[in-house]
Amino acid sequence: MNTPPLASGPEGPPSLRPLLDTVLEALGEGARARGGPLPAGGPGAVASRVRDALGDVLPDEGDPDSLRHLVRALAEGAADPADPLCAAHLHCPPLAVAAAADLAVSVLNPSMDSWDQAPAASELEALVTRALANEVYLEVPRGAGLHRYAAPPRGATGPHRPAADNDALVTTGGTESNQLALLLAREIQGPEVRLICGANAHHSLPRAAWLLGMPAPVIIPTPTGTLDPTTLHTALQSGSAPALVAATAGTTDTGQIDPLPEIAHLCAEHHARLHIDAAYGGGLLFSDRHRAKLTGLSVADTVTLDLHKLGWQPVAAGLLAVRDKNDLTALHQHADYLNADDDTEAGLPDLLGRSLRTTRRPDILKIAVTLKTLGRTGLGALVDQVCERAREFAQLVHDHPGFELHEPPTISTVLFRPANATDDAVAAVRRKLLTDGRAVLGRARAADRLWLKVTLLNPTTRPADLAGLLQLVEGTTPR
Repeated sequence: MNTPPLASGPEGPPSLRPLLDTVLEALGEGARARGGPLPAGGPGAVASRVRDALGDVLPDEGDPDSLRHLVRALAEGAADPADPLCAAHLHCPPLAVAAAADLAVSVLNPSMDSWDQAPAASELEALVTRALANEVYLEVPRGAGLHRYAAPPRGATGPHRPAADNDALVTTGGTESNQLALLLAREIQGPEVRLICGANAHHSLPRAAWLLGMPAPVIIPTPTGTLDPTTLHTALQSGSAPALVAATAGTTDTGQIDPLPEIAHLCAEHHARLHIDAAYGGGLLFSDRHRAKLTGLSVADTVTLDLHKLGWQPVAAGLLAVRDKNDLTALHQHADYLNADDDTEAGLPDLLGRSLRTTRRPDILKIAVTLKTLGRTGLGALVDQVCERAREFAQLVHDHPGFELHEPPTISTVLFRPANATDDAVAAVRRKLLTDGRAVLGRARAADRLWLKVTLLNPTTRPADLAGLLQLVEGTTPR
């Protein structure tokens, strides 16, 4: 038996080219067979098709056509975020240039746990994460009204912390970033530190508190959808233990942003640590038009970012920005085979304390390629496009007598529902569209009612697509 070709090395490129052709052809075949944003038939039909394509998982003799068959089956059974009617979740269509960069990572297969496994990737990660941290902690012009809550600009001198003190870690997404933020708070403030967050906060925050053995979090009701400063002030006054306040810039259900400047002021007044989960809203940093919505972000001790949302990256592309890089010393670990003291003293970078994971891919490459290829202007334009599409869709809903709009969108999420429908009817409409494979809509509960959720992350979506989606929902709603 001949040894199968490797992806890297001298035989890599000629071996990969025909395989890439196979993959691209199979992706096209699967998409044509699917014929829409989601495979039709529901879970049972999809499972049956996958089982038929897979057959024996580990046959005695291999099948050289399995790449085509399984990629085609996966594509046929996929939810396609590039389809304008696939708009349920914070699930973006990735940029082609980012996916291409991800292929290079798979081919080279660096591991980011020691410099000798990833020499160039470790330097690239250090440069790009620092640059992104500086974006989070960059002072905004006084005319935007942000200077009271912003860090000093790059190169600032005087009593303020210079930008060089900022840093960021690469994570698998918002969940890992939030967990890291709580871990840093626990190590810096002590095991008695208590998480205070709104009911609108992402579920990963209270789950991380449980996982880390922290005291039960204080969950503040958020009837308006955002964290109320007055209620937060009461919660901070009522406790004597150190507090970590977690605010949200872009909630999962509605895309709303907590009043960050007021929350930052309260945290300073009560000496509480501040974490801001901007997994969704952090992409607004690229937009001159929308960046001001993140007023107050720059004083947070830690900030969660997630560029496989408003960054158009393949999963995974999360980050945790840290205002003071010295906080990261809490993550330091020693393993002689990865970061021996004499190697570190000799100048080899120590990567082990930059993640809770050991083996990890250099996800920074696709991010770096995207930032360089599109620049601030290109990324900002994508952000502006999806926010504008959300505004247009909200206006369509508002103007239609058969629908009810929850509220104008803050970012790119719109909640709506058929007028006079029961919650059961709203849920049934969504499931009918999913089962038929015609549209992928989310669901969210707000104001004590169930709503259909559209999360617009596809910058190629057109106004006609939005009108068609509304017509589709209207035609599916029982009369």
